[in-house]
Amino acid sequence: MNKPVQPMSSLSLKLPKADRGIETYRLAAGRTFPAKLAGTLNRVAFSAAHVVADPLGDVDPWLTTAVDWDRTIAFREHVWDLGLGVAEAMDTAQRGMGLDWPTSLELIQRSVKAAKARGNALVFSGAGTDHLPVENAKTIDDVIRAYEEQITAIEKAGGRIILMASRALARIGRNADDYARVYDRVLSQVTEPVIIHWLGDMFDPALANYWGSPRLDAAMETALAIINRNAGKVDGVKISLLDKGREIDMRRRLDRSVKMYTGDDFNYAELIAGDSQGYSHALLGIFDAIAPAASYALSRLAAGDEKGFHDVLGPTVPLSRHIFQAPTRFYKTGVVFMAYLNGHQDHFTMVGGQESARSTLHLAELFRLADRAGLLANPELATQRMKAVLALRGI
Repeated sequence: MNKPVQPMSSLSLKLPKADRGIETYRLAAGRTFPAKLAGTLNRVAFSAAHVVADPLGDVDPWLTTAVDWDRTIAFREHVWDLGLGVAEAMDTAQRGMGLDWPTSLELIQRSVKAAKARGNALVFSGAGTDHLPVENAKTIDDVIRAYEEQITAIEKAGGRIILMASRALARIGRNADDYARVYDRVLSQVTEPVIIHWLGDMFDPALANYWGSPRLDAAMETALAIINRNAGKVDGVKISLLDKGREIDMRRRLDRSVKMYTGDDFNYAELIAGDSQGYSHALLGIFDAIAPAASYALSRLAAGDEKGFHDVLGPTVPLSRHIFQAPTRFYKTGVVFMAYLNGHQDHFTMVGGQESARSTLHLAELFRLADRAGLLANPELATQRMKAVLALRGI
């Protein structure tokens, strides 16, 4: 059961402030969430999952990837225990920011195998075009062939597809017809319905003008036309635009058989709760960092306890907005830092050296917000680890 939040704990530590001062911060008493799903869910909820770097890998982190496969798969089992699906090899796993296609495919193969061993736990995996250097993409057919290659490899491993946005297509696609040609061709070949991923340029600047237009209204018209025309091949669409109004508008205009998966890490609580005209399912990077709370909140929503849902999930939103603040693409640092604080890995080392992508002040505020939301699973351990990171950074 979820225990009520108490006003204060006996734990404290010194944290830096924006004015360059140091404060003694006293933690709130923690909340305890079930380690496994309690009850049922009435939303499909995916956590995009991070990879755990191997800190002892003899590599140059900016150039070569070293993954701790045991800890990486163990984290996915933690997510599955909570009744959530895993969105594999996505941007949260640093796809395109340290994780290349060969390593991504190995991750997908290992994750799908682990899911099958658990009675076909829910996992969809990212298929993109990232093995094709953007500068080598000369024609639309080059993009189509690149998608086909990754889709074939994932389906051969027994995996389901999340059709990721393509940097190569963003670069050479000139209009709606170019996008229609790619998506119509690719969707016609998939074995099972896919999730289409629309990632905004705040997450990846190389995806500016996706769907062939700098205007979001026009881009959405193109996306909707493609998705609704191919509804039989589309399980759902995940949009990450951090614009709840556009998500709701698109959700109401989708074919009835197509799910909307919110990717809005700023407004997910209200979008999942929904309104009289519908609701969003979830495919969120922040669920990596808050999986136990998300699972418990979703179980309360399924039980008809909307107040309980908001009481648990609402306090997580300020943390998510902080982790995903601009430059949004560096949110992975905060997600992995939460995994470190909560004991899912023994180090704060990331693929690509991305542990350096956020400031000491950013990490200190993350700690405060996680504590206030009751998201530190073991406050004593989290405090000890926060102190170690601060000491390394001169605090």
